[in-house]
Amino acid sequence: MVRRIVEQVYVWVLLILLYAPIAIIVIYSFTEAKVLGNWSGFSLKLYESLFHTGAHHSLMNAFVNTILIALIAATVSTLLGSLAAIGIFNMRVRSRKAMGFINTIPILNGDIITGISLFLLFVSLGITQGFTTVVLAHITFCTPYVVLSVLPRLKQMNPNLYEAALDLGATPMQALRKVILPEIRPGMVSGFLLALTISIDDFAVTVFTIGNQGLETLSTYIYADARKGGLTPELRPLSALIFVVILVLLIIINRRAGRLRVKN
Repeated sequence: MVRRIVEQVYVWVLLILLYAPIAIIVIYSFTEAKVLGNWSGFSLKLYESLFHTGAHHSLMNAFVNTILIALIAATVSTLLGSLAAIGIFNMRVRSRKAMGFINTIPILNGDIITGISLFLLFVSLGITQGFTTVVLAHITFCTPYVVLSVLPRLKQMNPNLYEAALDLGATPMQALRKVILPEIRPGMVSGFLLALTISIDDFAVTVFTIGNQGLETLSTYIYADARKGGLTPELRPLSALIFVVILVLLIIINRRAGRLRVKN
């Protein structure tokens, strides 16, 4: 009985520590006070100011750049990671273990090391840093996460399905499209969402590959804003909206996955 109470208290304390900062941001997004923690009454003026044309042009530009980079990087890394996972899964045991180990190195490696390495690579190749280099960098560090998301689905798949499709006259491409992809789709969706979140959240790699041509993402904008001595109040409603959108997406995906499990 005591152990059960301690476990429940531990879980609730952990959840409070994780979500209290987010709750504070959401609550104080509904007041127009410039300083976080100073409640000056309920107001939607920060939301109005956020979407007011020209009021925070640089912030909205940074947000659009962040979402665009994240969507491109997540889409490409999902395709590359899924194909890589299929290739790794079909290797011999020793080769599969070796490739799995190589795939985990970028994940365990520090972001700052990855950022410096990509910066030196782009400089040595004479590539002008900007939007393209940031997208390439994000694809590079997102792809290993997709591989890790897709591999477990391949291991759970019946290995005879692919061979049966070939025996029934399907081409390898048809078998890939109609047999393997539907089986690994949940892993691909999880990998896409993980890559999207990591890309939006990244700072260390972005700051080394963004160049000096005026391109900004949310992470670099917030960093520059904080160095000025404070954060733009409109960041609070923007953060709240991003959190709500991600939460809704997760709820929809989990409910859909639950329905599929019930049907199966």
